[in-house]
Amino acid sequence: MLDLEAIQSARRRIDGRVKRTPLVSSLALSQRLGAPVYLKLELFQKTGSFKVRGAFNKVLSVPEDRRGRGLVAVSGGNHAQAVAYAASQLGIPSVIVMPEKTPRNYVDATRGYGADVVLVPRVQEAFLEIAKYESDGWTSVHPFDDPLVMAGQGTVGLEIVEDLPDVTDVVVSIGGGGFIAGVATAVKSLKPDARVWGVETEGADAMSQALAAGHPVQLEAITSVARTLGAPSVTERTLLLAQKYLESVTLVTDSEAIRALRLLLERAKVLAEPAASCTWAAAERLRDRFSPRSRVVLVLCGGNVAVEDLCGYPL
Repeated sequence: MLDLEAIQSARRRIDGRVKRTPLVSSLALSQRLGAPVYLKLELFQKTGSFKVRGAFNKVLSVPEDRRGRGLVAVSGGNHAQAVAYAASQLGIPSVIVMPEKTPRNYVDATRGYGADVVLVPRVQEAFLEIAKYESDGWTSVHPFDDPLVMAGQGTVGLEIVEDLPDVTDVVVSIGGGGFIAGVATAVKSLKPDARVWGVETEGADAMSQALAAGHPVQLEAITSVARTLGAPSVTERTLLLAQKYLESVTLVTDSEAIRALRLLLERAKVLAEPAASCTWAAAERLRDRFSPRSRVVLVLCGGNVAVEDLCGYPL
C-alpha cells in the first residue's frame, strides 16, 4: 500500500542513511519562465540520485534473517549504484545485473561500491537472469515496482512541501514510474491542489504509451540519451498511480533535454543528467500553465553523466 503514512514511515526508517537535499530558488530560470522556479537538488544525494532512498527503505524493511545470500538488482543506471551502496553500508553482498551497453561510469561506480556486476546483452534478459539469483536465495530490489521502494522515493515529496509550503507545481521525470508515484503521493496527500507534471524523453516514453493505450506497453528498445529513464515498460501499479495523480506527461526530445542540461549548468551551476534536465525542457513547454503566482519545483533527480557522454552531446 502506497500512502502518506507509508512514506512518513519510510522517512523514519532511512533517517541518517540519506541526505535531505537542498531546495533552492533560481532567479535566472524564474525570469525565463515568468514564474518562480525552485530546484530540488536530488543530484547531490548519496550516489548522485534519489535511488538510495527507495533502496534503503526496501532493504531495511526486510529482517536480517530473511535477506538470504544478499541483494540482487537489475539496473543500467542509478538504481545499480543505490543498491550496491545500501548493501555496502549494511554489510550485505550484492549482485547487479546490467545490460552490456551500460555506460562505463555506471559500471565502474557500481563495482566501486562493492557489488559484483553481471553483464547481459539486453535489459529484458537481465530480468530473466535475476530470477536465477532469486531462486538461489538472493533478495531482489526492484527499481520501481515495489511499494517500499516507491515510499522511499516519496520522501522527496515530503521535503518539497515542508521546504516550500506554497508549492503549486512539481515537475518530475519518469522512468518506470516508481519515483513520480512516490513523489506525487506525498505532494498530493499534503497539498491536494498542487499539480504534479510528468516528463519523458522520446525513445524512453513507456508511461506516455501506457497512458495512451490504457495498459502497460513493452518498448522494443530504449533509444533516448536519457538512459536512466530507460525502463522497458511501466507496470499496472505505477500506471494506476500516474492516472490518479498526474496532470499530464510531457514528451520532450533529446535535443531539448541537452539544451536544458547546458542551461542548468551555465545558469544554475549544476550538472544534471538528461533524465533530470528534461524537467526544465518540459517546464518551458508548459509555460502557459504557470503564472507569477505559481511556485514551480523542478526535481533534478540525478547527476550521473559520464564526461565522455557530456563531451559528445551537441551542446
